[in-house]
Amino acid sequence: MKVLVLNGPNLNLLGMREPGIYGSGTLADLQRELRDLAGSLGVEIDFFQSNHEGAIVDRIHQARADGVAFVIINPGAFTHTSVAIRDAFSGVSIPFVEVHISNVHKRDAFRHHSYLSDIAEGVIVGLGMHGYGLALRYVHARLSGASTR
Repeated sequence: MKVLVLNGPNLNLLGMREPGIYGSGTLADLQRELRDLAGSLGVEIDFFQSNHEGAIVDRIHQARADGVAFVIINPGAFTHTSVAIRDAFSGVSIPFVEVHISNVHKRDAFRHHSYLSDIAEGVIVGLGMHGYGLALRYVHARLSGASTR
């Protein structure tokens, strides 16, 4: 069970950027927690973060060749702008969960639209970094054949 966790623009600034919205945990903290959880679940996990849309698209394409079974993605601002990331997911046919640390529906109106949500397996918003762990638990259950309903 290979899972890829993708993080988009500015998520490398976690812990420094608007801690009132995104919390004080860093991207390294998040990766450490997810690596521990993945180990306990028996899931192989890999991480990628980029501030560049093309690099994210390239990593999604590479995921198929790498045998990735599921992606967890926080596309950051690309959520609201990237048809390219949407098309990359459609092109590789790898299921994914969309995660947002903040509740995007309580923020600026332009953040209410996602180019990914309607093709995602599920969307988790507003639960802080805990949303990633919930997504990983869901992915594990889904890939193990356990009921997710």
